[in-house]
Amino acid sequence: MSMIALSAKMAKADGVVTGDEISAFKQLFEIPESEKRNVARLFNLAKQDVAGFEAYARKIAGLFSEGAEVFEDIVDGLFHIAKADGMVHERELDFLGRVAQLFGLSEPAFARISSRHIVPEEGDPYLILGIDRDASNDEVKRHYRRIVADTHPDKLMARGVPAEFIAIATAKLAALNGAYDRIRRERAFA
Repeated sequence: MSMIALSAKMAKADGVVTGDEISAFKQLFEIPESEKRNVARLFNLAKQDVAGFEAYARKIAGLFSEGAEVFEDIVDGLFHIAKADGMVHERELDFLGRVAQLFGLSEPAFARISSRHIVPEEGDPYLILGIDRDASNDEVKRHYRRIVADTHPDKLMARGVPAEFIAIATAKLAALNGAYDRIRRERAFA
């Protein structure tokens, strides 16, 4: 329930809930037919305003251990909703930043997540991968392979990430692949 309410409040963060944002929410959650009416009622109630979103974020934060990787997955999902209308608005970015804080994500971690969603093909590939520019080619390769392995759908399922977030992981993987390819071309290594 907290995730549904937080998602609805994310959709409202820029002031208007669009059909695209509702569709993005539906892409994230597989809702049984018998529960669709209840979920719609909760979503519609929560989307009336942004107030109270912090309580929902804290409730979700309390469900997992500190530093759990699922927090990054949830913020990725919220970004999916935020950008559904074609852009991430400043108020949405503020909302997402506050949620990330409540989840215990560091500023560099939030910057890395943001860079994957806000024009990732133009973002800093080192930031997207979360690696220092001074890293050697071998370090870049090792780091890239590790984070790609961590993003694999089987790993996500084992971490308890809902199956609905696999689409988000696929987009994340595309951003990581694009960043790695740009670094490889820049440095001319295989």
